[in-house]
Amino acid sequence: MTTTDSAKHLERAVSSIIKGQEQTIRNILACMISGGHVLLEDNPGTGKTTLAKAIAGSISGAVFNRIQFTPDLLPSDILGVSILNQKTSEFRFHPGPVFTDILLADEINRASPRTQSALLESMAERQATIEGTCHDLDGLFFVIATQNPVEFRGTYPLPEAQMDRFTMQCSLGYVTAEQEVDILAAQNQGHPLDTLDPVVTLEDIHTLQAAVSNVRISDELRRYIVALSNATREIDEVQLSASPRASLSLMKLSQALSLFEGREFVTPETIQELALDVIAHRLIITPEAKFNGMTGRAVVESILENTPIPV
Repeated sequence: MTTTDSAKHLERAVSSIIKGQEQTIRNILACMISGGHVLLEDNPGTGKTTLAKAIAGSISGAVFNRIQFTPDLLPSDILGVSILNQKTSEFRFHPGPVFTDILLADEINRASPRTQSALLESMAERQATIEGTCHDLDGLFFVIATQNPVEFRGTYPLPEAQMDRFTMQCSLGYVTAEQEVDILAAQNQGHPLDTLDPVVTLEDIHTLQAAVSNVRISDELRRYIVALSNATREIDEVQLSASPRASLSLMKLSQALSLFEGREFVTPETIQELALDVIAHRLIITPEAKFNGMTGRAVVESILENTPIPV
């Protein structure tokens, strides 16, 4: 199976479960093969959890773990803990759910900032330091975190460092009335997830990840990406700007999406399409500007309009 075939089979399988979200699904799958992580912010009931399960169910051999974040969740509930074996008087490490291929961090903003931060090292360095011992996270390790809007009760905004670890933030939103009718019909006799069969293997996913670096991106487009990030650092109303990690994420994600679209090179249009989801959530707007209605997405939209596009 070629990389293009693998990408198409995976996208088709997930789209058969999540109706009316083809472009968002493609972007999220591209995020996975780029080695990144995704944050889904949306209202309850829009399919965030189902999407994570559909991706895991489409990959043969993938280990899927779910963490339901709650205010009383502890870091050890995520990373794992060493337990004393009274017979041998030795501590035995019991790995937490973070040791997996696909991790669903459900309602991540319902846990305390201390618990949220337990994922920082794992997401950035693919390792977890527990009680002074460093453990590598083998396998795919793709984090799909969901959160309800911060206006909802009982939520804690994610720390800036945590937001920067997410390659992209997006939402599914509500589908059209006709698509919602299709969803009702599909679940009349049961949930489509129950009949979902794997269409690719973990080896296919690793092959896709290796192929991302072979997608060509010109020096002009690299400069364009840096120009977009750098522009956020020149706006007085932006308190925290896009980091070099944002530029790197945008480049890798653009390469991965190009691969899904069957192209061997990145185009300016691909970068523009992804810039909002990659950069906006990393920006912190000053309180005065936020009071006046400025948002991170509005800032990025303005930058896209005013930054010259490479020819």
